[in-house]
Amino acid sequence: MNFRTTLTLVFVFTSILSIAQDTSEQFIFIGHPYGWHTGGEKVDPRLEILDFTDYERIWLGGDVCSEAMLEYDIISYIDSLFNISKPENTWALGNHDARNYNWEFYREIAGKKTFNVHSKNKVTVITLNTNITPADCEKLNDQYRLITTVCDTIQSSTDLILIMHHGIWLDVPGLPSPSTYAQSNLIFWNSNCYDVNSTFVNSIYPLLLDVKEKGINVTCLIGDMGANGKTFSKYSDDSILFLGCGLNNSLYTDSTELANQPKDKVLIFEHNITTNTLEWEFQDLDSLIVTQQKY
Repeated sequence: MNFRTTLTLVFVFTSILSIAQDTSEQFIFIGHPYGWHTGGEKVDPRLEILDFTDYERIWLGGDVCSEAMLEYDIISYIDSLFNISKPENTWALGNHDARNYNWEFYREIAGKKTFNVHSKNKVTVITLNTNITPADCEKLNDQYRLITTVCDTIQSSTDLILIMHHGIWLDVPGLPSPSTYAQSNLIFWNSNCYDVNSTFVNSIYPLLLDVKEKGINVTCLIGDMGANGKTFSKYSDDSILFLGCGLNNSLYTDSTELANQPKDKVLIFEHNITTNTLEWEFQDLDSLIVTQQKY
């Protein structure tokens, strides 16, 4: 075998390897990641050392910092960690994020509204702001129109994912009450100002069923977890997937007390672009960091 043949084979092998790597991508979902002893301005310290470069999409499930919107510099800090200005990344505002208002900081840095949609490689993601109430009908109705438009027009995607912070899934067929696993259970949450009974199960869930009828997988994610429950995963009676997880263990400063807590979990998604399959698993955050540091 001469030099030219060897060089050609190396090139072909490298090209095949590159193509194989390009056919899959990973996403990470993190819920309730604020640091308990950081003055409201920082995330869980473990996230500051986690390497996010392997993740094509970063999805934040809210309560990123306990006072996230208090100052512009805090939003800038969050962007420095999670690159929320990247179109593929998103942040569903939690109550700790939203309670100081200044939502314009989010739009200025992220370049999008607090409720938005993004689609790439046949995975469409709708991010909800579940802090919007009928006190602001214009925003609430705009968000609802976004949801209905996406659900009505989605065709070529293989997966539709809704990301939100609060537990708003009460009475979804086959699911337990969010009060049994989440920090919130917004029983009076309404999706719009057109109907006083526009709860999730009455107004949004039927839209998701229509999407499911098109042969598109539907998944809902919440991030207001970590204290009452570390993970949640269950299909509704209509085969729509509901997932949730969150971090809370930065609360514990005593090593013995911390050792007795269940492990904090994040959600890792593996998307095969060639086969259009999306798989997921919960991963222990501490173990994930240790694994990264080994390499």
